[in-house]
Amino acid sequence: MPDQKIKIHPVTPGRWKDFTQLFGKKGACGGCWCMFWRQTRAEFEKRKGEKNRRAMKSLIDSGTVPGLLAFINNEPVGWCSVGPRASYSALERSRVLKPVDDRPVWSIVCFFIAKEYRRQGLTIALLKAAIAYVKKNGGKIVEGYPIDPKKKDYVDTFAYTGLVSAFKKAGFQEVARHSETRPIMRFYIKK
Repeated sequence: MPDQKIKIHPVTPGRWKDFTQLFGKKGACGGCWCMFWRQTRAEFEKRKGEKNRRAMKSLIDSGTVPGLLAFINNEPVGWCSVGPRASYSALERSRVLKPVDDRPVWSIVCFFIAKEYRRQGLTIALLKAAIAYVKKNGGKIVEGYPIDPKKKDYVDTFAYTGLVSAFKKAGFQEVARHSETRPIMRFYIKK
């Protein structure tokens, strides 16, 4: 997939329509609307669907940029959730993804790629755009939590946190692993 065809923009109130077009009626996957990492599991279960959609809309309308959208030919085709780690409360409670150290990091927790654009390098383009976005906003460390599948026939929807191979291609390095299939990877931004 040639990079010149891909345009990537932060999600702002003016891009809400594009966001909902990509996520569709199901909110990307099971009514998530990319709220899974932002709530307790009990809150998430109670809010699946419309309540999560409204929560994401409120977040965007408040001026928070919850992530980036990728476009090809002006059509939204990919999503990457990126923000300061503290904005993802579920990370704070995770034993597997516990903080590596006390340095401030920006986290990449989720991707959603339109089915017809999967396995074409769009995740790598989104990762590179996320690094640039974090740098522009003064961040120094970008952290991700991809899966390292042990089977080659994994289901795409279970790779919503990205794959280790994509993170490596974007220049990330593994810094910790508390689970066989779930490393913590970082990209250190240079001045």
